[in-house]
Amino acid sequence: MMRGCLAIYYRELLILKRRLPKMIPTMSVSPLLYLVAFGYAVGHGITIDGHTYLEFLIPGLVAMSSMTQAFAIASEINIARFYWNVFEEFQSAPISNMAYVTGEVLGGITRALLSVVIIIILGLIFGVRISCNPLFWLSVFLNSFVFASLAVGMAMLVKSHADQAMFSSFVITPMAFLGGTFFPVDRFPEWAQKILYFLPLTHASKAIRSTSFGSMPDLFSFFLLAIIGGIFFFIAFNCVNRARD
Repeated sequence: MMRGCLAIYYRELLILKRRLPKMIPTMSVSPLLYLVAFGYAVGHGITIDGHTYLEFLIPGLVAMSSMTQAFAIASEINIARFYWNVFEEFQSAPISNMAYVTGEVLGGITRALLSVVIIIILGLIFGVRISCNPLFWLSVFLNSFVFASLAVGMAMLVKSHADQAMFSSFVITPMAFLGGTFFPVDRFPEWAQKILYFLPLTHASKAIRSTSFGSMPDLFSFFLLAIIGGIFFFIAFNCVNRARD
């Protein structure tokens, strides 16, 4: 299984390496716009829990970007399935379904970690330094694991790029704005807070922000992200089993 997993992951690394000169600017544009528009134009002079809005915003961008970039592995899988017929080659190769899922999830996590490094560098340029301690990277990893696993499962279910775009529009994009990334969740109405509490990104933003400030995070958020990630990984494994059948 390990050799098959490494083969899948190595393929994703080769694709990432080839596209890296284009991906780095792409990963930088959206966070840069958010930093300028929200950090300076909207949040200038605003403090939240003793921190400037820019200090509040950077961890939120880390949570959002790690989510979107981890989920973006679904597009790579779809392209490989619909146009290159790579998935059919995997079906005939001596690679287990578990190895395939693990390799693709690791590919999504790697993309997410790269985007986080870019945001940390942008934060330094804007004069914001966050604490990149082990718990910070653990929270980023768990967030990436959740959405990379979701991406693999979703990629096996959709029949076209239109289906993928629809899921992103109705699930990923709203979560990116409402999951505590740009605004504190407690600023929403109480009924909305109860709904947002069930979003994994809400807990990821909370954990990433706490650890980036050097505070002890709520361990429940780590536990919940690990459980949700495990569930999505299991679902992805079953979806690959059905796709191969």
